[in-house]
Amino acid sequence: MNQKIRDTFDSIASKYDINRKKLIPCFDDLYSISVSLIRKTSLPLDVLDLGAGTGLLTSFLLEKYVDANVTLIDMASGMMDIARMRFKDKRNIKYIIGDYADYDFKDTFDAVISAMSIHHLPHAGKRRLFTKIYNYLKPGGIFVNAEQVLGNTETIESYYKKEWENLIRQNGLSEDDIAAWKERLKLDREATICQQIKWLKEASFADADCVYKFYKFAVIFGIKQSGR
Repeated sequence: MNQKIRDTFDSIASKYDINRKKLIPCFDDLYSISVSLIRKTSLPLDVLDLGAGTGLLTSFLLEKYVDANVTLIDMASGMMDIARMRFKDKRNIKYIIGDYADYDFKDTFDAVISAMSIHHLPHAGKRRLFTKIYNYLKPGGIFVNAEQVLGNTETIESYYKKEWENLIRQNGLSEDDIAAWKERLKLDREATICQQIKWLKEASFADADCVYKFYKFAVIFGIKQSGR
């Protein structure tokens, strides 16, 4: 990912959590369904959170699995500072400031999770990342991606964007924040659900699907088969 993305998210770190629920109309469903896909296969779970930001998705995970060992990686240090404050009483959290697209993890994990981040990568970068994620997972492990996705056609995409803007206005997002949101959209490199499932299968995830979708938001997952 580039420096502009890092700087953009550092600049909004203090308002990120408050605005996240306004910007994602299906916030609770998107995050809770993502965590519901994770099954406890060992004690405790080892989890990697890619583009962890302020730790929102990890906070949902720890409500269900309080003893999970979680590694958070994000290139925006301001966001990670907030994550450290969020989990200041937790001893089972590791923080890495870096670009997960270029980072190579030596450990393996029961689950790799991500929320609203991978759509910033170019498509070739997404495909490379999916292969790396497959290799990071233990046999039977799962990759869960709560993601912003592209509509299948220009007409559908236009409809989704208009509805999204209507919903965030109803949620009370300020005009300044809406303008900033529109600027951030220019950094996005979204892919359709079908494209992402195809890429997951090409990365050796024999079992990959979309379990949830609401306009431009979806939960996509892939399972690494046991014995692989």
